[in-house]
Amino acid sequence: MKRIMLAVLALALAPIAARAQAPEANPVSNAMRNMLARESKIIVAGAEEMPADKYDYHPTPAQMTFAHLIAHLAQSNNFLCSKISGVAPPADPKLADTDPKDKLTGALKASFDYCTQVLANVDDSKLGQQITLFGNRTTSQAGAMFTLANDFFDHYSTEAMYLRMNGLLPPSAQPPPAAAAPKP
Repeated sequence: MKRIMLAVLALALAPIAARAQAPEANPVSNAMRNMLARESKIIVAGAEEMPADKYDYHPTPAQMTFAHLIAHLAQSNNFLCSKISGVAPPADPKLADTDPKDKLTGALKASFDYCTQVLANVDDSKLGQQITLFGNRTTSQAGAMFTLANDFFDHYSTEAMYLRMNGLLPPSAQPPPAAAAPKP
């Protein structure tokens, strides 16, 4: 009888013990790294999906071209990840709206690789540290992380819109690849 009562008690307390585990270390930095991993894939896939002859596309004269969007993303990734990590940015390649697709997508991939590398060492201990972003505007390291996340979402939404306006389905709207059939 004692064994049964101990087993029931252990089962009843298991959910409480699971909740009592230590909180995640570095939840903000980890969330940023997880976001970077996902967003880099779909942003790069969108840049690769757009045909090279459509890189000069923009819906209205006032809007940036697709090429300008990709160049801007590469440069802002390098800038923001440098500010967040405190690691000097790579030498910024001189990018122009007229550069070929492969140069622009290469710079975009390199910027995401740089961000992945330098943000791997960031932890939550300096979230309140003040840094200067644009001009004399200061924000905390956490604020710069929010700015980077906003950049991902803002620029990917523009990228997705441009793809759709050219009859292409953005990467995030595409069905996942079918799982490989198991071998007999």
